[in-house]
Amino acid sequence: MMGKNECNCNSTAGTSSAIYGLGFIGAAAYYLMTATSIWVGIIGIFKAIFWPAFLVYGLLKLLGA
Repeated sequence: MMGKNECNCNSTAGTSSAIYGLGFIGAAAYYLMTATSIWVGIIGIFKAIFWPAFLVYGLLKLLGA
């Protein structure tokens, strides 16, 4: 049983959220700066949201898995 001053916290959740957030901002900036039209920019925002999936897919493809 935990006392009132004890915390059962997961400190890695904040770190992974920060890394994802920085990656999102960087990917969104890249895709928006290279967009040639508004629709390409909108697609770039969706790509920025899902950048970890693209990263894992590319790594697995590189490894031949």
